[in-house]
Amino acid sequence: MQSVRQSGTRLELAVREAVAEYGVRYRLNVTDLPGSPDLSNRTRRWAIFVHGCFWHSHRNCEKTRGGSGGRIPASNRTFWAAKMQANRERDARKVRELRRRGFRVLTIWECQTLHAPRLDRILSRFFAKLDGPEPPR
Repeated sequence: MQSVRQSGTRLELAVREAVAEYGVRYRLNVTDLPGSPDLSNRTRRWAIFVHGCFWHSHRNCEKTRGGSGGRIPASNRTFWAAKMQANRERDARKVRELRRRGFRVLTIWECQTLHAPRLDRILSRFFAKLDGPEPPR
């Protein structure tokens, strides 16, 4: 568990590269925003979370083959079920807090980063809804 990274992961790097192709500016892991989004832009009021399918219990995921509640390890099921439920609840709470502050929030799952065209479709829809070009600095 100690070797599991929290930032700068392969998934996050793939999303950062894809977002950079859109030419939008962003900050990484802004700690004064709820949930410290992986990528965010305060001026344009958007935030992106990049979630690992296992750790954040991606429901009905093709990668983890998890059911409606995600994949739970066979050993120590009680602990893992409680941990995964708490992760889901925390994630939902942080998204609600960001939306209350007027942010548009996107969650990108690990399995979505495995297919570049799929990731590009998701990002293009997200950024198309943002109004106007980014203000100059």
